[in-house]
Amino acid sequence: MDTTTCLKSLLLAVRQHRNHSSAATASQLRRQISLLSGFECCRFLISGQVLPSECLSGLLDVAGDPKSSPGLAGSIISLLAQMASDDEVREALHSSYNVTSTLASIIHCNRATPEEPLVLQCLQVLQKVTYNVKILPCTSYIDELINFLMQNIKSCNDEMIKPCLGLMANLCRHISSVQTHVKSQSNVKVLYRSLIDLLAHNSLTVVIYALSILASLTLNEQEGQKLFNAENIHQTFPLIFNITINGDGTLTRNYAVDLLVDLLKNAKIADHLTNYRLLPECLSEVLGLLHSKDPETAAKVLELLVALCSVPGLRRILCETTFCSFKPRLQPRGRKGGTGRPLEPGVALLQWSTRPLQASERCYLRALDLTTQLFVEAISSHMSGPVHSFADLLLPALLGLLQPPEGPEESALLKKHCVRMGRVMDLLLVLSGDDFLKTLVSKQLKSELCVSQVELLLSSTVSSNCPATDSLLSQVSSEALLKTLELMSCLKHQVLDMETCFYQILQDQRIVTPLSLAITSSQREHVQAALRILFEAAPLPDFPSIVLGDSIAANNSCHQREAELCGQRPQCLELRSSGKGSSVPANISVPSRQNIDALIEKLQNSMEENMKDIHMSEVIDVYEQKISALASKEAHLEDLLEAKCLAVAQADRLIAQYRCQRAQAEAEARKLAGLLKEAELRKEDVQQQLDERLLEVQRVKMDVQQLLQHNDRLQSVSEEHQTLKGAYNGLLNRYNDNERLLKELQAAHVSLTQQAENLKRTNEALRLQQDRILAEVSEKEKRIEHLNAESVEKDERISDLQGALKRDQDQISEMEGNVSVLRKELNKMEQARKDVSIKASSLELQKVQLETKLQKKEEELNKNMQMIAMIHSLSSAKAHPDTANVSL
Repeated sequence: MDTTTCLKSLLLAVRQHRNHSSAATASQLRRQISLLSGFECCRFLISGQVLPSECLSGLLDVAGDPKSSPGLAGSIISLLAQMASDDEVREALHSSYNVTSTLASIIHCNRATPEEPLVLQCLQVLQKVTYNVKILPCTSYIDELINFLMQNIKSCNDEMIKPCLGLMANLCRHISSVQTHVKSQSNVKVLYRSLIDLLAHNSLTVVIYALSILASLTLNEQEGQKLFNAENIHQTFPLIFNITINGDGTLTRNYAVDLLVDLLKNAKIADHLTNYRLLPECLSEVLGLLHSKDPETAAKVLELLVALCSVPGLRRILCETTFCSFKPRLQPRGRKGGTGRPLEPGVALLQWSTRPLQASERCYLRALDLTTQLFVEAISSHMSGPVHSFADLLLPALLGLLQPPEGPEESALLKKHCVRMGRVMDLLLVLSGDDFLKTLVSKQLKSELCVSQVELLLSSTVSSNCPATDSLLSQVSSEALLKTLELMSCLKHQVLDMETCFYQILQDQRIVTPLSLAITSSQREHVQAALRILFEAAPLPDFPSIVLGDSIAANNSCHQREAELCGQRPQCLELRSSGKGSSVPANISVPSRQNIDALIEKLQNSMEENMKDIHMSEVIDVYEQKISALASKEAHLEDLLEAKCLAVAQADRLIAQYRCQRAQAEAEARKLAGLLKEAELRKEDVQQQLDERLLEVQRVKMDVQQLLQHNDRLQSVSEEHQTLKGAYNGLLNRYNDNERLLKELQAAHVSLTQQAENLKRTNEALRLQQDRILAEVSEKEKRIEHLNAESVEKDERISDLQGALKRDQDQISEMEGNVSVLRKELNKMEQARKDVSIKASSLELQKVQLETKLQKKEEELNKNMQMIAMIHSLSSAKAHPDTANVSL
């Protein structure tokens, strides 16, 4: 038997039992419920389809009927308990099917026997359904349920007291109406004493439940200041950390984490926790829980750590505990190892951050948030060594998370990818705030990866057709896109081609949608990020500023329309509350407080005026009669109220069923409307094409005349083109001549350079010869004294040598003059070469411009030729369809 057949049989059994309630129909219905429990189709029951919705609504009607047997109601509640194990199913049961009112009505009907298994089942399911969920004040039987819990908290049965305390903790947390109702009770002091007595209970679960209730009710009261003072809070911290680390189970750990998160919102308690001397050891133990393979445990621990990061002092201690002793190559050890312990938190945090998209979204998002907070603290406190080591391990994993999901891009999976990508971009932006970490990011991040991510996000933002899911996808993709653009702007000078890609993206028309959504957002960070990007994009020539303005105006009008609708909602809610949540029937008028005060004032004035004429006994008799009449009316109103509450519960279920059916009908209607719209658009397109063809036939003759005139203009342009072509050829010849002259000058320059080198070498040789001659002259002067006999001959020889020396000196000076002249000529030739090079570059630029202009003219000429040929063929198609041709 498949699921659909089982649901049909179940719906038939529900209807039979509601029409003819008997033991046989109840037994048949219980058998169908047991069969359905074996299929494990919890998600299918809350899918929103008509058949599962009718089955679940019918089961809730049967369970809430006081005439139903306890065994049948117990079977239905067992099925609800099985369904409530899933988070999404639990949320749907609370929001769409109002299971809370049904279970509360069952408890109210069986309040005389609180220890019945049926009541215990209802309490356990209610505890699951109401965890981390806000209850509306108008929910039926909520006040009676709170009174029932307050009476049975002092029970001696642990099986009874645990669900009562857990449900009471759920109702008192973050629900101000419930807190006000409890505090207004006359026996609230007794409740406080009972809860304080339960703090000495043997079960850690009972202790944490009692602490949670006390914190919710008395944290900001005088009793809470006494209970959570400086002396007691240092005894409470070890208890909460002990339960968190070594709790009785996942449920107990969840309540301990929630309690600590609530206590951190009080500034005094946060200061006490910052100064708690055993906090580093406790945080080390809590970080050790991240090695658990249970996603629920890891998600709750990460929630606690993120909450601790909201306090600056605690964030600093947590950062030191996580990073200070981080050594990537350290060998891993057990949880109780000494030196291997600091390695564990960072690695475990990295493992939870890189979980796949199909895993629990709370785990990897909270892990990324925690990593971001820790890096913010590490950068601000200048923790360089361990943070840089961890960043080397973290960056490749982060860049791996930016890869788009494989396979078909489902909307839910793509939305998860966009959300996670936004958190990754937040972390990368934080890393870019440090110079060294920014260098690491710029080395590993490629511009191609950023461009691919931007393309994916732009396609997700623009292709939003379904207003339910795609609007949320468009929002998260827009946020991720803005953060990606911020990162590209931050790294545009460090990463290759990043600046070019960044400015190209800013000039894309699709960037208008995310920018307009961010500028009109109610969140300050999104507006600031959008304005930073807009300041860089506005000076660009192709930035679509006009389209952006139109989009912002459209978003503002949508926000104004939503505000008007929100203004109309309170009236609808008031009418609805008067029909389902008030304490009297809807057809009985309830006087306002002002009317009552005015009536009392009139009665007092009339009594003062007529006190002398009326006896007090007569007045008392009159009011006694009125009081007795009001008492009888009150009893009647209580009966009507009970009947009204049952009718309201039935109406809630009918409303939930109607909503499901209406949602399905609206979906089908939207689909049909879309098909009709597409057909109308196609029809309009065809009609428009037909009208265009008719108009085109009428305009052909006028176009022919215009094209002939244009042809004349093109002839003149062609002549001008020929003239420009001749000028271009002349310039090209001049360019070739100049280039040849440049080569000749370069060759002459090389030869002159060689001659200058030769002259330098000759000059050196002559200088050496001069030195040698001077040495010989000195030697000869010394020999004059000893060679007087040969002085005449020597004098003649010396005169000859001096003449030769003078000639050599004249020759040297002449050569130096030649060298200076050659140098001047060389400089002139170098300047001429530079001038020729500049002229050649300008001629080359003119050549490119002329070629571009020539190409454009040729393309325009070809287009006009084709248009003339097409028009000529259309005009002569009737006469000669096969041989028609157009020539210039």
